[in-house]
Amino acid sequence: MSATAVRRVVPEDVPALVELVYDLAEYEKARHECTLTAEQLRTALFGPSPALFAHVATVGTEVAGCAIWFLNYSTWDGVHGIYLEDLFVKPQARGTGLGKALIAALAEEAVRNGYSRVSWSVLTWNTPSIEFYESLGAAVQDDWVGYRLSGDALTALAGSR
Repeated sequence: MSATAVRRVVPEDVPALVELVYDLAEYEKARHECTLTAEQLRTALFGPSPALFAHVATVGTEVAGCAIWFLNYSTWDGVHGIYLEDLFVKPQARGTGLGKALIAALAEEAVRNGYSRVSWSVLTWNTPSIEFYESLGAAVQDDWVGYRLSGDALTALAGSR
């Protein structure tokens, strides 16, 4: 296998990043829900006020994986944290350490900047990912249940005041 590396995303990576997002959506059986465009992602990552960040893992010159993330804030800790929105490594590159290297890059980012944690969600059926995350020392948050407000419910609530 060619040399591997993990680095911050650059504008030229956006098309490959969009492809990886769609590959992840396919893996999660939700490709029909993904509407991301390269323009949207480019603006989010490199626009005037970027609030989204990413690292890519490369094998040779090919982008083979990504970690897309943003900052959150812990009011209890009084510092930022990193929320990992998407982690994906192409199937042919799995088992090579790229996933661990991507999360390690986020851990380095957190420690360097004084952030208190890196957190993320995983689908309950995604056993390979759950086992991978636990092998890194990540702890499942059994006491928490995730919620999402979107679509008609979001619109209705926004208009309720």
